[in-house]
Amino acid sequence: MPAPSPVPPRKPVAAGGKGSPGVAALLSWVLPGAGHLYVGQVGAGLLCFVLVQGLYLLGLRLGDGMGFEYLDVELRSLFAPALSPEVGNLGGFLYQMQHYGFGPGFPRPYPEWLRVGSALTAVSGLANLVVIAHAHWLAGTAVRATRWSESAHAALLSTLVLPGLGHWLQGRRRRAVVVCVMLVGLFALGTLLAEGTNLSRERHFYYWSGQFLLGGPAILAEVLFGKARVASEIAYVDAGLVFGCIAGLLNILAMIDVYGWSEWKLLGVPLRASRHQAKGAA
Repeated sequence: MPAPSPVPPRKPVAAGGKGSPGVAALLSWVLPGAGHLYVGQVGAGLLCFVLVQGLYLLGLRLGDGMGFEYLDVELRSLFAPALSPEVGNLGGFLYQMQHYGFGPGFPRPYPEWLRVGSALTAVSGLANLVVIAHAHWLAGTAVRATRWSESAHAALLSTLVLPGLGHWLQGRRRRAVVVCVMLVGLFALGTLLAEGTNLSRERHFYYWSGQFLLGGPAILAEVLFGKARVASEIAYVDAGLVFGCIAGLLNILAMIDVYGWSEWKLLGVPLRASRHQAKGAA
């Protein structure tokens, strides 16, 4: 039996970044594009600001800033809305809380485009996760991906479009299929059990917020089936809400995984890198 091949040595960490990754990430969280300005990427910073903040402001305009008025009165507190996807764009989130908050204190009619508006503010928060990851990478190293499949922020974006897509583009096909089938399947099962009521932010604010982290499948399902009416008691609605929410939360782990793989591929820095090098990525 031939002896196993020696494990290749870990590649050295490539430095040469233009600042502190933590500072770049924090600045991008507070104000989209600020982290890019910090590392000297003025054009990219302005583009990120226009796109991400533009989505948020458009959402506020369409929904008249009423997105957090979905919350029941007893749930309205200073920290309750921080569990929503909007907090990914902290600057936009704080602006909404300061200028709109929970409304005037009495019920008022929802505008026609409120569902679209609140979805856009949530998408802005998710989009800023990609901006934060890109600024973090630019600040930490001078190494740049030569292919889309090796780019950390591209992998994050792909995973938000469809769970498992980032893994697929990285060449990890088996893991991509497992992630996609498990997460999208869990979300579909939850939607079936809840009879589509999980797609309503008005009914289930917190469960919807967790579920929205699934990205593309959750957005598509809401567009197609988000106006489900409740005509009778739904027997398994609680299980459906939990399943949908867990699917979204697990997608955060998938995003962390694809970002870490990009670090390993280009820099060789994550934990257990030698195991991946010896056995190959799944």
